[in-house]
Amino acid sequence: MSTLERILLPLAVALGLLVVGPANAAEDRQVPRNQAQITLSFAPLVRQAGPAVVNVFAQRMVRERQAAPLFQDPFFRRFFGEGFESPRRRQVNSLGSGVIVDPKGLIVTNQHVIAGAEAIRVVLADRREFDAEVVVSDERTDLAVLRIDAPEDLSYVTLADSDDIAVGDLVLAIGNPFGVGQTVTSGIVSALARTNVGITDFNFFIQTDAAINPGNSGGALLTMDGRLAGVNTAIFSRSGGSQGIGFAVPANMVRTVLASVGKPGTIERPWLGASGQSVNVDIARAMGLDRPIGVLVSEVYPGGPAARAGLQPGDIVTSLDGRSVDDLETLRFRLATGELGATVPMAVFRRGRSLDLSFTLAAAPEDPPRDSTLLAGPQPLAGATVVNASPAVTEELGLPAMTKGVVVTKVARSSNAARIGLRPLDMVVEVNGAEIADVADLRSHTAERSSRWQIRVRRDGRLLSIAVSG
Repeated sequence: MSTLERILLPLAVALGLLVVGPANAAEDRQVPRNQAQITLSFAPLVRQAGPAVVNVFAQRMVRERQAAPLFQDPFFRRFFGEGFESPRRRQVNSLGSGVIVDPKGLIVTNQHVIAGAEAIRVVLADRREFDAEVVVSDERTDLAVLRIDAPEDLSYVTLADSDDIAVGDLVLAIGNPFGVGQTVTSGIVSALARTNVGITDFNFFIQTDAAINPGNSGGALLTMDGRLAGVNTAIFSRSGGSQGIGFAVPANMVRTVLASVGKPGTIERPWLGASGQSVNVDIARAMGLDRPIGVLVSEVYPGGPAARAGLQPGDIVTSLDGRSVDDLETLRFRLATGELGATVPMAVFRRGRSLDLSFTLAAAPEDPPRDSTLLAGPQPLAGATVVNASPAVTEELGLPAMTKGVVVTKVARSSNAARIGLRPLDMVVEVNGAEIADVADLRSHTAERSSRWQIRVRRDGRLLSIAVSG
């Protein structure tokens, strides 16, 4: 038995949070039964886990324009305009928290804490400071992994199975709110599987009423056995401070991001190979379901994992790997936290009856190759970076599985493409009447000189026409 277990076992038993029986069984949890149990302390847990929570300072430079004092006067600006401002670089510091998850110095934090940083400094609970390097930065999950070079093994926390967490469980939040120093707050798990928050591409959060404030981002949400339930990420607030609604990325998603450490390229995630929509009340009634649950499949990618499993348009996916699929966001989370190569059961509802399929978790193929190209030259799309849409690209960008053609991934500021209103995720479908099938087509047709350009773009399912003269 570890030191932590020897400390916490009597506390958990006394609190009524641990009884003899199946581990982590929600039905065996009990509330405190008397005043003595309520007044017991979380201090042993904090002493054990607190040293693994760190402060993360990110430094970035921003450009701003500054005018000479004379030209800040509205009278002179009226006659001389805005052209007398000179660019200036200014240092901006941001503050967040992080959690050590490996004794060799791996730290998990939020991606938004370190986004765009030119230098990152980590301060341990004992006030030692280290420079950190970014090992993984994943905007889709808002998670990042940092590494520091410490002279000895560090205190760390292990990851819980976030699927074993139940609403009503006690949790502790540890972080550095408002930069005041390491702070511990307690609460309960208020809700699970929050899928309508709109924070990341994988909306599936643990909700807690443990106080979380600015600066807590990237900090630890801990279970009562000292494991990491999730990474505190965001709050719902009308004032900017805690109002009892905080959200954490579940530990099972953290685990998948940690698994990519040491692997080159982007994070590979399992791919469904189908598109669909969440089942609402009307769909459930029309399909003969007793309640709205699952994902209604509309299209299946030929030769993809869903097709190989036997999934068909019109099927409703109700569970994956034994876990209920309530809506599309839940299905995305279950796929993203699965292990590539594993074969798992998938339950579907088809024409009034339930079926069990066998689904193999596979990565999306990059076919055709993306052929990433920065367009240039005297033409209206210059400054746009475009790629060929493939299953890997559509999965990476969050586009529908059946998307084909040429997709814009970046638009340079002040470029021709920016001036005509082109945006990332636009699909270029036609140039001067010629259909665009791939990047090679687009390069060829934009290389031709023209006094008038007619460009058609698909954006959010709508076709837009852009006319450019000259």
